Amino acid sequence: MYVAAIIVAGGRGARVGGPVPKQLLEIGGESILRRSVRACDGHPLVGELVVVVPEELVAAGEALVGVTRVPCRVVAGGARRQDSVRAGFEAVSNAAEIVIVHDAARPFVTRDVIDRVIAAAASVGAAVPAIPVADTVKRASVSDQSRVVLKTVPRDELWLAQTPQGFRRDVLARAVAAGQSADEATDEARLVEVAGGTVAIVDGDRRNVKITTSDDVTEARQRMTSMRAGTGYDLHQLVEGRPLVLAGVDVPSTKGPLGHSDGDVVCHALTDAVLGAAGAGDIGQMFPNTDPQWKNAPGLDLLARALAVVHARGWVVVNADVTVVLETPKLAPHLPQVREALAAVLGVGVDAVTVKGKTNEGVDAVGRGEAIASHAVVLLGAKA
Repeated sequence: MYVAAIIVAGGRGARVGGPVPKQLLEIGGESILRRSVRACDGHPLVGELVVVVPEELVAAGEALVGVTRVPCRVVAGGARRQDSVRAGFEAVSNAAEIVIVHDAARPFVTRDVIDRVIAAAASVGAAVPAIPVADTVKRASVSDQSRVVLKTVPRDELWLAQTPQGFRRDVLARAVAAGQSADEATDEARLVEVAGGTVAIVDGDRRNVKITTSDDVTEARQRMTSMRAGTGYDLHQLVEGRPLVLAGVDVPSTKGPLGHSDGDVVCHALTDAVLGAAGAGDIGQMFPNTDPQWKNAPGLDLLARALAVVHARGWVVVNADVTVVLETPKLAPHLPQVREALAAVLGVGVDAVTVKGKTNEGVDAVGRGEAIASHAVVLLGAKA
């Protein structure tokens, strides 16, 4: 499935105030726009990007967006949101089967949300991530003198829409056409409704906030400063007859790690790192090698279980950096697949995961080919 992503950054963010468009404001040392682009660029199904910006920023588009994994075009937006989306859609290649449209003002979107949107769009035709309304909703009569409740609105059927919203190409084409004659629409799902289509709702994420006001910018910056780092290390003896598995990826080898579980040094080091950063103990405490239930347990499963504990404590992974030390075989051909497997479990884009292969230059047991080792560093951020 070939997916194109349109990142809409055509507004000027008047409610934020100041001379700089809100999408260019920095949070955690990186612009809001770049963070949103990176979230889409890091998804393995996304094959191209189209970034829509105000006309005066098109010339500087490449510098504003930064280096991307997939081809990226920067185009000028229009007066209304649907005009900007139409400009972006016209720049999408004919190869795209699914198109997702994401607000640049939502820089914290996760891979899981994008996964759900793409899957539902392919199945139904259009999909929007949303979260249920938790508060009691009142409809009011508003005048200059007063605000009076007219009715309490049942909230069971009310949802707060987010982005990215996903569409089969033909569905979005009809919505874009409808948008040319329709009143101003706040999202593309509304235009699908106007065109008579069906829109599925998938689970959104409360962390996927939209930055609209100066207070939102302040809160986003505070969120980025609430971070913890953790390190992990793992080493296993190499023996004949055992598979060599890294993040669930089978690496052809005559030897594999000896261990109670599968000996996946990448996942074991990362598990220690995320637990340490969250103050949740270590892998030996959570999965002791004296417990038969962890016999031959996949490392990816242990990592996922540890992450559930980390998430329950209010933390999410921001990025991970792993080094594997092994004399032979060469790991380079397998590292892209290892990164993708880790990104899927960690809930981040592939660009937020680095895995490097090193040798020990013939020194000690690792250098003699008798062992394999791994070092990991993880950065956690507080949940929104």
